[in-house]
Amino acid sequence: MRTYDFAPLTRSAVGFDRLFTMLEAASKTEGQGYPPYNIEGLSENQYRIELAVAGFKPEELNIEAKENVLIVTGRKAANDGSDERRFLHRGLAERDFERRFQLADYVVVTQAKLENGLLQIGLERQLPEALKPRTIPISASSDEVIEARPARKSKSA
Repeated sequence: MRTYDFAPLTRSAVGFDRLFTMLEAASKTEGQGYPPYNIEGLSENQYRIELAVAGFKPEELNIEAKENVLIVTGRKAANDGSDERRFLHRGLAERDFERRFQLADYVVVTQAKLENGLLQIGLERQLPEALKPRTIPISASSDEVIEARPARKSKSA
């Protein structure tokens, strides 16, 4: 595992503390391998996270979004010993887990579903109207007032 030193950048960059904290946290969680997951970009503002959670029931999974962090946990129900199974090989982990994903500003969870052992979590970036680009009108005379309108998307973008 690589270690990165952000000290030289923090001496000359102002206001990027949160970014450096996120990068440092991401480098520490790099070795986590359970459960395996995919992150898929569906469109410019829509994403999907898929986690392989074979053997987990919906009531054993929890999804929580707070402060730009998505936390997915799985807690297997305690085995009371009545289900005595004798394994010759045990390859399915079925162990408790906690997986964290750092979300960008304005990214919200829109849906979650468990299907065929895959937990699918839908995400969408929802920018407030105040942050969306808008066109500022230029009036021809000082008497005329024209309202601003949303910017048109360029075809090159």
